[in-house]
Amino acid sequence: MSRIEAPRDEHTGNLTDRLLAGLPPEAVLTDPDVTASYGHDMASFCPAGSPAVVVLPRTVEQVQHVMRTATELRVPVVPQGARTGLSGGANATDGCIVLSLTRMDRILEISPVDRIAVVEPGVVNAALSRAVGEHGLYYPPDPSSWETCTIGGNIGTASGGLCCVKYGVTAEYVLGLDVVLADGRLMSTGRRTAKGVAGYDLTRLFVGSEGSLGIVVRAVLALRPKPPRQLVLAAEFASAAAACDAVCRIMAGGHVPSLLELMDRTTVKAVNDLAHMGLPETTEALLLAAFDTPDPAADLAAVGALCEAAGATQVVPAEDAAESEMLLQARRLSLTALEAVKGTTMIDDVCVPRSRLGAMLEGVERIAAEYGLTIGVCAHAGDGNTHPTVCFDARDPEESRRARESFDEIMALGLELGGTITGEHGVGVLKKEWLAREIGPVGLEMQRAVKQVFDPLGILNPGKLF
Repeated sequence: MSRIEAPRDEHTGNLTDRLLAGLPPEAVLTDPDVTASYGHDMASFCPAGSPAVVVLPRTVEQVQHVMRTATELRVPVVPQGARTGLSGGANATDGCIVLSLTRMDRILEISPVDRIAVVEPGVVNAALSRAVGEHGLYYPPDPSSWETCTIGGNIGTASGGLCCVKYGVTAEYVLGLDVVLADGRLMSTGRRTAKGVAGYDLTRLFVGSEGSLGIVVRAVLALRPKPPRQLVLAAEFASAAAACDAVCRIMAGGHVPSLLELMDRTTVKAVNDLAHMGLPETTEALLLAAFDTPDPAADLAAVGALCEAAGATQVVPAEDAAESEMLLQARRLSLTALEAVKGTTMIDDVCVPRSRLGAMLEGVERIAAEYGLTIGVCAHAGDGNTHPTVCFDARDPEESRRARESFDEIMALGLELGGTITGEHGVGVLKKEWLAREIGPVGLEMQRAVKQVFDPLGILNPGKLF
């Protein structure tokens, strides 16, 4: 069924005609079979509606036209990137305009002197990383989906990645934004200078707002000099508690690894089953540490000694970049491998203080046993960001119920340990109830008040966050 042949009721027809007045025909999709494919991101247990239309703009002016039309007709707008999110933040609502920004994918500027890149929201993370690398520069945020996720989506969820322990998350690299507001006006925030403290920090306000305050159409991103190639060390432990003790020793010792990742025994087995990588399945926890310093071998030796002091049964430093990359590839495959265990996963994103990391893993193991489920944990251990991943058969209603309940138990555990319900995935639909618990009634009131200022009609990504 073509776009023109798709059935249109009076409301949808009027909306489509109004959109086509300022957009080329190929940018407006109404075929239900096509629009349905834009209905949701990668999260489980998150309701999604049926969009009235999908719009794929290429220019700022086209985005402004969409928002003006939506405001005039009081139609909700759901912004989307590559839909790799894990909280339902990009899920459509019934009758909405899905505003997919993937075709706004130009890198507008790379400045080695100012150490900035200026990009459109549809630029893929890995594409930006490679482009700035040709100039001897480095864009650190690297979510596991970096080969497909977009910068706009990364900004919307304030995403992180494997390198956060040393380099920080997306928010720390967004210097300025161009944002189309709900009524179609264009606003610029922030700066392109190394320093700047003029007025309220509206740039940071938009980072992590999940498209609920405005549509990011351009970003000024900070870059760093490209570091040396990192070397990785793998340490095996007879218990998760010992691995977490090693993490605490490393951080207390003043070391600054470029990566410090943990995989529990369930995750290691899943990766081996999927990719036959020969990881040691006898281990209870595998810790990966990396350094991108001028002398990484010396740093790895020092960290290796700390791992042995914490009870590591084996410490193996990589000999070269190729062996290091193989170990990192195993870590990047973790979520895909756990999904293959039962076919469906719920991926938690609880971040706790590093000092409580051991208690978090112990609690997850207890919850898995209590609910009779397979729950694998991979973690950005260096910053306490855990990803307990509940594996279940979505065709089994009883197992699905237990999966959902165990997910909630894990989030409650994270808050009990002084943590937060999300370190990098966002709130979306999945964690709305839990956001209210974390920030409390006064915090929730203030957040709703901010939303009202930017989106008085409530048309931007309704039903998300709170």
